[in-house]
Amino acid sequence: MCGILAVLGCSDDSQRKRVRVLELSRRLKHRGPDWSGLFQHGDFYLAHQRLAIIDPASGDQPLFNEDKKIVVTVNGEIYNHEELRKSLPNHKFYTGSDCDVIAHLYEEHGENFVDMLDGMFSFVLLDTRDNSFLVARDAIGITSLYIGWGLDGSVWVSSELKGLHDDCEQFVAFPPGHLYSSKTGGLRRWYNPPWFSEAIPSAPYEPLVLRRALENAVIKRLMTDVPFGVLLSGGLDSSLVASITARYLAGTKAAKQWGAQLHSFCVGLEGSPDLKAGREVADYLGTVHHEFHFTVQDGIDAIEDVIYHVETYDVTTIRASTPMFLMSRKIKSLGVKMVISGEGSDEVFGGYLYFHKAPNKDEFHRETCRKIKALHQYDCLRANKSTSAWGLEARVPFLDKEFINVAMNIDPEWKMIKPEEGRMEKWILRRAFDDEEHPYLPKHILYRQKEQFSDGVGYSWIDGLKAHAEEHVTDKMMLNAAHIFPHNTPTSKEGYYYRMIFERFFPQNPASLTVPGGASVACSTAKAVEWDASWSKNLDPSGRAAIGVHNSAYENQRAGNGNLATTKIIDNVPRMMEVTAATELTIWS
Repeated sequence: MCGILAVLGCSDDSQRKRVRVLELSRRLKHRGPDWSGLFQHGDFYLAHQRLAIIDPASGDQPLFNEDKKIVVTVNGEIYNHEELRKSLPNHKFYTGSDCDVIAHLYEEHGENFVDMLDGMFSFVLLDTRDNSFLVARDAIGITSLYIGWGLDGSVWVSSELKGLHDDCEQFVAFPPGHLYSSKTGGLRRWYNPPWFSEAIPSAPYEPLVLRRALENAVIKRLMTDVPFGVLLSGGLDSSLVASITARYLAGTKAAKQWGAQLHSFCVGLEGSPDLKAGREVADYLGTVHHEFHFTVQDGIDAIEDVIYHVETYDVTTIRASTPMFLMSRKIKSLGVKMVISGEGSDEVFGGYLYFHKAPNKDEFHRETCRKIKALHQYDCLRANKSTSAWGLEARVPFLDKEFINVAMNIDPEWKMIKPEEGRMEKWILRRAFDDEEHPYLPKHILYRQKEQFSDGVGYSWIDGLKAHAEEHVTDKMMLNAAHIFPHNTPTSKEGYYYRMIFERFFPQNPASLTVPGGASVACSTAKAVEWDASWSKNLDPSGRAAIGVHNSAYENQRAGNGNLATTKIIDNVPRMMEVTAATELTIWS
């Protein structure tokens, strides 16, 4: 991931302003340690911090069209850039960068080219012929982006809050799937897939179609000129991504450059579920596996750095970002600059455990739509910024535009969780890759129950965070929380602790408004909390909060003296793998 910063129409073309833009751009240098670039045209400034993945030798930014009248600074990857180049036979390209096509597409098609891009991206384009500019962000918000406004009438754009929060009167997260045009002075949505309206789809489930769509999404993300690997927690999503990558790596340009043996990476507390499962999948796939251990204290010591880099006070995001942040540093130290990861599957397929309680297929589908629309505030934010903090890029094939179109067009009746029929969470994805002749994964991994990343690295991680917050936040502080933090008032000491740190780094009111809030259980939206009356009394984002669903769920019981009893393990989920194996013969015959 690169870092972009643009200051547009600031009524100041002095050397002092240029120095300020350079200073702010350096706040993003962790995202792009390979090169720094700055273009100035009057009072327009486009800055770039580059992480070189494609064409490291000549792809420095900003990028230009032939006569250098159109300038662009881009963060991201355009996976179909070779096809797009072929569609522009009359244009001359000066670099091999995948992002080089953007200026030429604008020259050819005007502002209506963004939907032609297949990839993850955020960019600012300046047309010096009339000083107009265009800002756009990818469909789901895989890349982070913010937009702000100065008192002098300037428009600011930055990959991270820290690039603009000190200099803007107002700023917000730039919405995914939108573009901002200076010609109209407003935002408009360029991404308009059928699922966005939340209308209930009716297409039949075709396992091989779904399988091929994910394989295609993974294969196109093997585009790289630098060493790469896969994140492998041993859960379904990362394991499938690793399996597909290992299966199709041979014969690619990446394999010719860096070898056909795949490297995989996992992080966890000693003895955690993810470490054990990740190691088993790595052995099965034959990857060169790298296992990183951390202690609860290591994670606690990193919390302030995590909040500074990830720019959130959301409890779920911080819990999961910290292990990923620590792992990314280790991965980068090995010389790896890009990883492929499994984010997005749970949103697309309803994989979180609370989906067990979805009342019907219509509400199940609408919840998946709500979850996908909010990804840029949660898992995409985590995956992007936790890795970018160390100059590492994360690619997410489950959020491929074409794959989402296929998966979200399936009748949601097929996604419904029905234990009595052997259908656990994400059953249609598991079944699509259940190949007896050429297996992708061992059966028990293919049918492993969902573990949220912050749980899978070790259950004591969350318990340790809660205990640490208890030491730093008093009951008296919590009594006054609504007065101190009237927006998104923390409801737990852990949330209060994170909020204090966030406000120290980003004290402006607009900064706190960029972070989502609302009731949640096991990562649900506030709307889905209504599915089970008991959940409103157990609002915690951990998967273990899904009482009656998770194999190691919280069951809070009151002791005789009125104090909260210790966590009890309940085990009332059917053994899904055995049930699935027994019933699929009937379902598919």
